[in-house]
Amino acid sequence: MQVIFIKDVKGQGKKGEIKTVKDGYAENFLIKKGYAVVANDKNRAALKSEQQRKEKEEQMKRSDSLKLKESLEKEVLEFQVKTGQGDKVFGSVSVKQIKEALAKKGYHIEKNQIVPISSLSSLGFHDIEIVLFQDVKAKVKAHLIK
Repeated sequence: MQVIFIKDVKGQGKKGEIKTVKDGYAENFLIKKGYAVVANDKNRAALKSEQQRKEKEEQMKRSDSLKLKESLEKEVLEFQVKTGQGDKVFGSVSVKQIKEALAKKGYHIEKNQIVPISSLSSLGFHDIEIVLFQDVKAKVKAHLIK
């Protein structure tokens, strides 16, 4: 019997996959527990429309991320830091501080999108990488000043 998985089942199939399994296994476990549905024409059409909707949504997110990347790469974030002898910076600029600086400029970026770097502990310009979408990454300039 062919089934369409609606949930991931370890060792059997992933959500959205169509697989042939034994009738008893399909009826008594997969369908009964809500892991799969019978792969008839109606369910296949529903799966196809869901995949098209997801693909379209992903394309929208990608294009929005590319637009955001363009505007982010024009920005320069300035951080005033305390320095000691020989212009050594005390501590470094944190991901939280970067997020707050971006928020002040009107960008809504989550902390987990900012790639943590440890080199923000010296004066001058530094590149900060921000992951906007799967393979869309923006580089923002950070300027550390006294």
